[in-house]
Formats: sequence, structure tokens, C-alpha cells
Amino acid sequence: MLRHGILGLINYNDKTGYELMKAFRHSLSHFWTAQTSQIYRELQTMEKLGWIYQTHVEQTGKPDKNIFSITEAGREELLRWLKDDNLPSGERSPLLMKTFFLGECTPEENLAFFRGLRQENAFPDGGKDALQHSEAYGRGLAHPEQAVYWRMTIRFAQLYEQMLHDWCDECINELEMMRRTDNNEAPEETV
Repeated sequence: MLRHGILGLINYNDKTGYELMKAFRHSLSHFWTAQTSQIYRELQTMEKLGWIYQTHVEQTGKPDKNIFSITEAGREELLRWLKDDNLPSGERSPLLMKTFFLGECTPEENLAFFRGLRQENAFPDGGKDALQHSEAYGRGLAHPEQAVYWRMTIRFAQLYEQMLHDWCDECINELEMMRRTDNNEAPEETV
């Protein structure tokens, strides 16, 4: 998947490694994590596959740079991947796998787990920064209407984050009620 995400970014326009990392950080990183070393490894693999090529550009007064461009084979692979309807939607979730077995931990450890998870925010600003970056990058596209799909992705991530927060709140409430019951405390009203 990372490989295809990188391929999609290069498909928009040629990029140096730095430009690619910057575009990744402002877009795909909201829902896909990757280290710089992983991205460069994927670039090498994609070049071997014939999906991209790089052009070495000598510069005066600055370090030389390599510019990555998509090939016709790379564009065909990107389109093949985009049209592939065999995409699992949530059948693998490390979070749910871990949650399923949390009964092996103490209630206090599990409360800490859900409280920590509740504090994670992909969009600390509610997604405003991501939307601004998508608009800025969209203006640089040959077909700016493609940016509508970026906004759809951002909206999904916003709704997913809200759902995750709500789910964590429910899990925390249930664990706190269970702890009070185990301690023979009178249940408190939850808001």
C-alpha cells in the first residue's frame, strides 16, 4: 500500500525525495505512517520494477538532486491498483485484535490504554491544516478537481477519529463501572 501511495504522489507531478516527504507529511501521513527510510526503500523497489525513473540534476551552489518521475508502466500499475475492488475494509485491525485480549491485563492497565488512545489525535486542529494543505496542493495540479478526493479522505479520517474517541469513552465508562462494582461501590451516574 505504501508503494502505491508514493506512486500516486509522483503521478501528480515529478518530485525530489524532499518534495515527496513533504507531500507525504501533509497528506498521506494523516492515515498512513512511514519512515523516510521506508519511502526511499520503496522508491528503489519501484525503480527496479520500472514504475518510476530518476533524473540526476546538478546544481550550482546547492547539493545535486534526484527527481522521481512516473513511467507508463507505473501509471498502468497505479490505475490497476485503483480499480482493484479486492480491498479489505477493516478486516484486519491490530487495535481490535489487541482489545480482544485485554482481559489478560489489569483493569487499571486497560483504563490507561483507552485513556491514552483517547488522547491521540490525527487532527489536533480538527483537520483545518490538512484541508489547507490539500487546497494548496490542489491548486498545483493539472486537474485540480482531483483534490475533491483528498477532502473525502480527510473527512473520513475526521469521522473515524470522532468514532474512535466515542468508542474509547464507552470502553472507559464500562471499565470504570466494572471497577466500582468489583469494589462494591455505588455506581455513579455517567454523563
